[in-house]
Amino acid sequence: MTAEPAPPRRRPAEAVRAAAANHPPKPDRLGDPTTSVSAWNAANALTLMRVALVPVFVTLLLQDGGHDPAWRAWAWAAFTVASISDLFDGKLARMHNLVTDFGKLVDPIADKALMGAALISLSALDDLPWWVTLVVLAREIGITLLRFWVIRHGVIPASRGGKAKTMLQGSAIGMYTLVMTGPLASTRAWIMAAAVIVTVVTGLDYIVKAVRLRRGTPVPAGQG
Repeated sequence: MTAEPAPPRRRPAEAVRAAAANHPPKPDRLGDPTTSVSAWNAANALTLMRVALVPVFVTLLLQDGGHDPAWRAWAWAAFTVASISDLFDGKLARMHNLVTDFGKLVDPIADKALMGAALISLSALDDLPWWVTLVVLAREIGITLLRFWVIRHGVIPASRGGKAKTMLQGSAIGMYTLVMTGPLASTRAWIMAAAVIVTVVTGLDYIVKAVRLRRGTPVPAGQG
């Protein structure tokens, strides 16, 4: 009985193509960071809503010279909705794999635009000392510049006081937006003072971390 001739040997490239044809790649799983995510998603919609609420907040706050309690209550509502949205857009993006470059870019811009507009408006109304606004804005602009300064060396780890800073700033600005007198007015002044202190301390922490990165010194994540 004559043996059948052996099939011709395939070249390596042909073997690879044949294997790929017989075993097509599986679709990306949910949560795979390589999955393409559209910028038009719920998380980015919340971020864009926060950006849109900035001029709404300023307009409401400055109505009738900025001293009408009713208009300022509406301004407080707009500020509160915008601040709450900041708590959910990031979590929503991470939980449902909706993280995009657009969101990474616009989210911090929305945060700074909201806080900056509120501080400047309140100072323009003589409700908040200008030095407070200048200290906070200088810190935020300075940290942004520091990130670009060390971008080739790494990413500056987030400070542990960052969340406290955001909470104190948001609470104080919300209280200053409303018309308050007596003990409540004194309370909001103390909260703003605490916010300024934490703002300065965390800013100095970022400077130390940035210098360490430039020198090549390891900076543990979450330190300080």
